[in-house]
Amino acid sequence: MEKRNLVFIATSLDGYIADRNGGLDWLTSTPNPEQSDMGYNEFMTQVDALVMGRKTFETVCGFEGDWPYAKPVFIVSRTLGTVAEEYRDKAELVKGSLTEILKQIHDKGYHKLYIDGGVTIQNFLKEDLIDEITITTIPIVLGGGSPLFSVLPKDLEFTLVTSKVFLNELVQNRYTRKRS
Repeated sequence: MEKRNLVFIATSLDGYIADRNGGLDWLTSTPNPEQSDMGYNEFMTQVDALVMGRKTFETVCGFEGDWPYAKPVFIVSRTLGTVAEEYRDKAELVKGSLTEILKQIHDKGYHKLYIDGGVTIQNFLKEDLIDEITITTIPIVLGGGSPLFSVLPKDLEFTLVTSKVFLNELVQNRYTRKRS
């Protein structure tokens, strides 16, 4: 079974995934009258499970409405002791190094993983564990917030696979990792 770690995320023009207060309202600043999902549902058909950090999990728990995921969710956290009772049937806490965590998840039969959350994505990139990244750029400059990227121990080369424009303003680029 092919193992792949995929990212699907939006950033501001200046590379932030949340504003200075952790807010995400700017993500919907472009009018979307037809409620385009910009490829999200198609992307989700490619993954078996989600891997996210504690902050992203807490953000999702704060959303109004039903739990947004039909697939298993694994929470990577060094500080979270347990998952709140109302989410235990929806999400599972995993601990250890990223390679140990991936082994735990793969052993459960999940091989194509959606990696989500700024710090989690940064940590996967630091260990060169991202195979594909889709970034939708929102035409706003936040001037600060949570960055998508951080310092890496080495350069990671990617190849552009597709580039699409949504709502005449949002640019979505999909890249795959160049591996020798």
